[in-house]
Amino acid sequence: MKTLIVILGPTGVGKTELCLQVAEHYHIPIINADSRQIFAEMPIGTAAPTREQQQRVKHYFVGNHHIEDYYSAALYEEEVLQLLDQLFLNSDLALLTGGSMMYIDAVCDGIDDIPTIDTHTRENIKQRLNEQGLDAISEQLRILDPEYWELVDKQNPRRIVHALEICEMTGKTYTSFRTNQKKKRPFQTVKIGLERPREELYDRINQRVLHMVDAGLEEEVSKLYEHRHLNALNTVGYKEMFAYMDGTISKEEAIRQIQSNTRRYMRKQMTWFKKDQRTQWFTPHNIEDFLNYIDKQTL
Repeated sequence: MKTLIVILGPTGVGKTELCLQVAEHYHIPIINADSRQIFAEMPIGTAAPTREQQQRVKHYFVGNHHIEDYYSAALYEEEVLQLLDQLFLNSDLALLTGGSMMYIDAVCDGIDDIPTIDTHTRENIKQRLNEQGLDAISEQLRILDPEYWELVDKQNPRRIVHALEICEMTGKTYTSFRTNQKKKRPFQTVKIGLERPREELYDRINQRVLHMVDAGLEEEVSKLYEHRHLNALNTVGYKEMFAYMDGTISKEEAIRQIQSNTRRYMRKQMTWFKKDQRTQWFTPHNIEDFLNYIDKQTL
């Protein structure tokens, strides 16, 4: 039976090297499931696979879009399913890995069939957000869809804007499109989660941020400064460095905030991933444990 191996886990846990070894063992490529590593301009701040790593194993969805491009979990679902149709012609196994929760769920279970936003609606609400601010946009959503407004993160402009776009474009509530029904796939999914002790993860994250700084994070962010309004850059590592470049915080404080916010995101990832009882959890130390488990699941 065709099988999609999904190796997931929080940022900094050690997915990259282990997945390279798994891919090399089965002679299959890696499908990346990171919502920011798809952007070509952000390799350092997103810890994207290096050129050497991509030479070891072919990667999909790494640096294949640009920060100005509109992209979503729905588009990712569509493109990955098309890719899997091709990959399964030559192999019974495929490997997907990453830490973006919505992207992984989209491929494994599908997401709601929410309409694609037209350009006029997107630009109109974008302009209103810039002119009126997030609070005004949030209030408009509260009027049009009070049920979703009660649930949504009021500090997340992307989710508030997207919900309002749907409401205004369709004349229906965003809630009416959220059915949360799982879609059947023509392949089985084997989910493997990676975890480490919390303090060990904290230390790995702190060290990884310092490595990013040494690798040229400040230079990378400075080249993107004029595009800071783009949604692709509204993410940990870039927001803090933009604040440093604005002069509102020191470089040392920016680094500290990146470490802190990355640790917070790691905890959010683990909370999300642990809800799925289908996931088998391992610590990323012994590659043979993973290979044995995968072999048993794919017999």
